Amino acid sequence: MKPIEFTDGNFEVEVLKSELPVIIDFWAAWCAPCRMIAPIIEDLANSYEGRVKVGKLDVDTNQQTAIKYGVRSIPTVLIIKNGQVADTIIGAVSKATFVDKIEAVL
Repeated sequence: MKPIEFTDGNFEVEVLKSELPVIIDFWAAWCAPCRMIAPIIEDLANSYEGRVKVGKLDVDTNQQTAIKYGVRSIPTVLIIKNGQVADTIIGAVSKATFVDKIEAVL
């Protein structure tokens, strides 16, 4: 399963109203650390299919959402549960770090 593409337009329905916890990777095509964690994000989308919604939000084309959540550096990954930010991960980190933080909200 591929990560979902989140946008300013679908964010409320796909993320804030989701019954599952949601992982959002705030990224941009020009960001090298974003490209480094992209395979991890894809892995997580497969590993947690049906239990967690995993997606990416391009900060260049969806600036409203990035501003709303105070995303100043990328990659920033938010874990949202019941419409609220449950955790934040900034920078390129290991898959184990993501797994630990996801398991904590499940």
